[in-house]
Amino acid sequence: QSDTAELAGRVAAYRAGYLAEDRRAVEAALDSGELLGVATTSALELGVDITGLDAVVIAGFPGTIASFWQQAGRAGRAGAGALVVLVARDDPLDTYLVHHPAALLRRPVEATVLDPTNPALLGPQLLCAAAELPLTDEEVRQFGGWEVMSGLADQGLVRRRAHGQWFVAPQVQPHDAVDLRGSGGGQVAIVEGETGRVLGTSDAARAPAALHPGAVHLHRGETYVVDELDLDSGVALVHAETPDWTTSSRSVTRIRVVEELQWRESGGVTAALARVEVTRQVTGFVRTHLQSGALLEVAELDLPAHTLPTRAVLYTAAPELLVAEGVPADRLAGSLHAAEHAAIGLLPLVAGCDRGDIGGVSTARHVDTDLPTVFVYDGSPGGAGFADRGHARLRHWLTATADAVEACECRTGCPSCVQSPKCGNGNTPLDKPGALTVLRTILATRAL
Repeated sequence: QSDTAELAGRVAAYRAGYLAEDRRAVEAALDSGELLGVATTSALELGVDITGLDAVVIAGFPGTIASFWQQAGRAGRAGAGALVVLVARDDPLDTYLVHHPAALLRRPVEATVLDPTNPALLGPQLLCAAAELPLTDEEVRQFGGWEVMSGLADQGLVRRRAHGQWFVAPQVQPHDAVDLRGSGGGQVAIVEGETGRVLGTSDAARAPAALHPGAVHLHRGETYVVDELDLDSGVALVHAETPDWTTSSRSVTRIRVVEELQWRESGGVTAALARVEVTRQVTGFVRTHLQSGALLEVAELDLPAHTLPTRAVLYTAAPELLVAEGVPADRLAGSLHAAEHAAIGLLPLVAGCDRGDIGGVSTARHVDTDLPTVFVYDGSPGGAGFADRGHARLRHWLTATADAVEACECRTGCPSCVQSPKCGNGNTPLDKPGALTVLRTILATRAL
């Protein structure tokens, strides 16, 4: 037991939301050999020089082949041998890769997906560039940023001088506002209420789901419960507690089509790429027992909604077509929902993204299309190019999705095919056979 306790003290946790001094301390201890190992998010994937590790255990496919090899390469540096183990999760993409290992081990890394004209990306970068050195009119045009720069000037953030140079306005500190995590919001400080100690930070956009009142928060092996979330002040107050239960948030998501950019229709099916607005609101949470998984409580919350302008792939199908193929009206919502989940799980296969970078909405009758509709949207403000990549390879993407659902041996749906750990509706309703029918029906047309 003493040996076990000693070893436990030589393994630490690490994530980007820790305070900078805590992260540096873990990095130094790992480099010196004081720590034998670390349980980490993708925060240690890049930007930190680590040597001396003998093995890497990757808990689930990280989303891209580039990330997989980068994480695997954390062991065996400087020509030394290493062991790399990938533990597959109950996840559609992991299931697909288990059955098709060549898709992971024999394919080149993905091309970088980037939309440099995205105003949500270009604006802050132009501000930072102008803060380093004033930009000329010619440089602004080369970046494709004249309209964006003019908008920044209207906001009083930059000024254009008569000789054609753009300067950042006094008192503006643009670097502090650049969000490297792509969350589209600021940061929320996680503070222990009794002591005032700052434990770490979280993205403001993710805080309602992860740091709502009553949520369980883990920090470096210690458990805390959230007492209060103040998004205006950017603070979540917590207290130390070791409950025998855990929590998961519930939310509703609405999506509005702003503009269809590309579309094709065939045989009662339409596939499109569109600009959309996604509005998400956390409406409550469930408390479940840690050991048994038994439901203990369903609680309601009153938190503000968050709207994300972005891009999405969508497809619609005429209801009479789906009924004719064997999906009646009473199974339609569950079938579309399950098809949406499965497609989200397989998009990283073609788009070079992580599952956490995207989201989805499905409805038996959407207000903008007046038809059964499935959306898969880019989780970055303005879109990072993932929806565009998915639309460009829509047939390959949905074929792989249908194959993964069909290959899963479960009868009614499981985390390996149509269930999602991110589902704000508790994975209900879901209809696995109906999802496969929907996908095969879409693929049978020329709309893709």
